[in-house]
Amino acid sequence: MIEEGDKVMVCLSGGKDSFTLLDMLISLRKSAPVSFDLIAVNLDQKQPGFPEHVLPKYMAMKAIPFYVIKRDTYSTVKRVVSEGKTTCALCSRLRRGTLYGFAEANGVTKIALGHHRDDIVETFFLNLFFGSKMKTMPPKLVSDDGRYVVIRPLAYCRESDLAQFAEDQGYPIIPCNLCGSQPNLKRAEIKAMIADWEKRHPGRVENLFRGLRNIVPSHLMDAELYPFDSPSPNELLAYRSKNPLDEASEIREALAEAELNPWVDVPSDTDQMIQMNNTVI
Repeated sequence: MIEEGDKVMVCLSGGKDSFTLLDMLISLRKSAPVSFDLIAVNLDQKQPGFPEHVLPKYMAMKAIPFYVIKRDTYSTVKRVVSEGKTTCALCSRLRRGTLYGFAEANGVTKIALGHHRDDIVETFFLNLFFGSKMKTMPPKLVSDDGRYVVIRPLAYCRESDLAQFAEDQGYPIIPCNLCGSQPNLKRAEIKAMIADWEKRHPGRVENLFRGLRNIVPSHLMDAELYPFDSPSPNELLAYRSKNPLDEASEIREALAEAELNPWVDVPSDTDQMIQMNNTVI
């Protein structure tokens, strides 16, 4: 994720994940086999009651540059989004655009976000259930235009572990009152669904996460990702003629057929008879 000469911008929201990410990268920089620079950035979205003093006070104890970008995206979101609708999508786009712009203006080569394993699994189901798309947040993402690289160093960490670490460290957590207090959030529904699965079937979340790293495109249905081109009948038969199965392969095929179709009898050597000139051999 991080290479020699990178300038990594840690997006510090004031939540448990971004605090943990910052400390992890500060620690990593001391022992990493590559040299890289770190800065931390907070986007002050002018949410009512946001404690502006918390992060500057905390970052005063850290030996890395810290910047606060002031953008009143809160007013924009509240003005544009209808009452009762969730603000997450628009808020995220405005936040991303501001951070991308700051990164470009300040020579940042990697943008580090604090998303964890559970975020990635939840996002997969959000996109699947409500967007009809099979996608989520990869640990490393290059923007479509190639101008920005987003990394998620906590991608393989469980949220419960991060919560415990944050409590142990005593981070001054700042809640997100803009989106976290909204009722009927789809992400909250997905989170509850996955939590119930994990409660009834321990290990399911890890299996889901592992499945996202073992994709078989030819066994899905995206014709752009996998064109599903097949040889013509003549090409197929010609290939088989030039590449005949050996006897062992034929036996394996028969065994596979028997396993898939247990109602099909596989002939044995003793069952096979050849009839020639009215004589049974």
